[in-house]
Amino acid sequence: MGRTELQTRRMDAVRAWTTFVERGDEAASLVRPEILTSWNRSEAAIPVDVTEAPLADEAATAAYWSGSPLATAVDRVQAELRRTAEDGDLVVAVTDPMTRILWTYGGRVMRRKAESVNFVPGGRWDDESVGTNALDLANRLDAPAMVFSAEHYASIVHNWVCWAAPVHDPATGTKLGVIDISTTWDRTHPIGLATARVLARLIETAMPLTQQYAHLDLDEASEPGLTMRLLGTAETWLDGQRLLLNRRQTEILALLAMHPEGLSLEHLHALVYGDQAVTTSTLKAEVSHLRAALGGQLSSRPYRLLMPVTTDVDLVLSLLRGGRVAAAVDAYGGDLLPGTNSPALNELAEFVAVAVREALLADPQPDAVVRYSELAPYDTEVVEVCLARLGAAPNPAVPLLKGRLAAAQR
Repeated sequence: MGRTELQTRRMDAVRAWTTFVERGDEAASLVRPEILTSWNRSEAAIPVDVTEAPLADEAATAAYWSGSPLATAVDRVQAELRRTAEDGDLVVAVTDPMTRILWTYGGRVMRRKAESVNFVPGGRWDDESVGTNALDLANRLDAPAMVFSAEHYASIVHNWVCWAAPVHDPATGTKLGVIDISTTWDRTHPIGLATARVLARLIETAMPLTQQYAHLDLDEASEPGLTMRLLGTAETWLDGQRLLLNRRQTEILALLAMHPEGLSLEHLHALVYGDQAVTTSTLKAEVSHLRAALGGQLSSRPYRLLMPVTTDVDLVLSLLRGGRVAAAVDAYGGDLLPGTNSPALNELAEFVAVAVREALLADPQPDAVVRYSELAPYDTEVVEVCLARLGAAPNPAVPLLKGRLAAAQR
């Protein structure tokens, strides 16, 4: 975006903000609906000339951060976050679910600007504390958000542009907070929102494994060998350390994990590629990279893993075989490697999904059905069967199930 275009956009934002401050909802046609809604919340709570964000208790903020899985995840990817901030002269911030900042890092210029308005750990950046901003919007909407220049309610950040994206626990879907990147308005770039999304996903993939599996009484992070999460989110850990693999390598490793007896080159090629025109030398190259990542613990002739292997697929199927439907649904994070074009993995994905669904139809435990409906919101039959089984019996899950059913039928 050229400087002239940016200046015009900034003038439009200032004009809309001035109209709102002077004449209220006459600005409705000048800004996005979510900005106007936030401006109204802000106006009812704070003056437009607020000079800084209020600070939460320092000791309480530090205690929350030190005990948070977010702290572990941010520490693991801190080099990438710092490099992003320094390369773009940005300030990066991570918040809790109440939009209280827990961690920040800034480039030389933005660090000073951030400190001047309490964009620091402990700073409360919900819009009722400091006015409209991207952190609050991303948190409230549970979606990536951008706020440019005078779209901010408080004039202290009219010179800023901010992009933010929510961060979720990959296992439970719980919103843990948001990550925000901010800089001066004249450095606005179309890639800003995409960068915030990428950083959010980076933090999510670095979440400690023990946190993700705590509800299953399974502590894979301390177990020797290979641990793979394939349902909903693809993650691989070796002896407690996360491996960074590309999509194809994850697929190959998943197939080897499902075939502990080993696979010939030709058989593995058929399972991975089906009838695609891909040479065996391409597969050999991927296997070579995998062998290096696994410290050599992958044999050839046949290809076979030389270590203990744990997968969430095996866990779900084992729980179903034992009749533990609710626990199986807890462990089921969603479809197996969505988007894979491996015929073998597509077949396995369908098998697992149908197995979970049929188990719930046979034993529709309300809490398990609520959890499942979050993963498969349009599978109304399971919800209907559960409600029919409950009848008129009072159960706290009933309103949630009826709400899910109504939403799916719109």
